Amino acid sequence: MGVTLKQDESLNMLRLEGDVGIGCAAEFKGLLEQALGSGGAVRVSLEGATDLDVMAVQLLWAAERKARGTGVGFSLTEVPEPVLSALDEAGLKEFIVPINE
Repeated sequence: MGVTLKQDESLNMLRLEGDVGIGCAAEFKGLLEQALGSGGAVRVSLEGATDLDVMAVQLLWAAERKARGTGVGFSLTEVPEPVLSALDEAGLKEFIVPINE
């Protein structure tokens, strides 16, 4: 599992790869907090993710709520079919943006 964060003035791009689970919870949470704290929009690419466990979905849900509460843009992109149902069940499907945006 890998979590990376690339930041510029207006966009914080998090990329998730592999199985996203409890083993990376602290790192994932820390990078989400760093991105949300920067004031720029947060986009999470799930292109390389093969599975999201409950912890990962909860962190994404909490990040979306925090972003909404602070007026920061939040979106998910490049979501593979295997993880789409987990995001849909968590109510996060509306934050998925097409790849070309």
